[in-house]
Amino acid sequence: MAYLLLISEPRGQRESRTPAEGEALYAQMVQFAAELDARGVLLAVQSLVSDADAARVEVRDGRTSVIDGPFSEAKEMIGGFFLVDCATREEALAFARACPAAQWATVEVRETGPCFR
Repeated sequence: MAYLLLISEPRGQRESRTPAEGEALYAQMVQFAAELDARGVLLAVQSLVSDADAARVEVRDGRTSVIDGPFSEAKEMIGGFFLVDCATREEALAFARACPAAQWATVEVRETGPCFR
């Protein structure tokens, strides 16, 4: 089963770090990805830049709206994800606990599957 480890971090946290601190934390995440890959469970990984240049698109009753970021109503932003192949939910939770980002952000664990479940 595939599980998404979704990194949800407090808005503004990145700006509070020095460049060296940010690079050191990023290096920890790269190492974690390499460890997952070496175990043969990593399906995909990606970090995301700040949502300052992001956009939200909605289509309602045939009308499209585009809302440019940053999204002031949000207290957190998605910082990235790991997609891992796990035999059980418990294994996915163990990977989430081992993720360095769990020390400064929230790692949400979600099983992939059809959206009608």
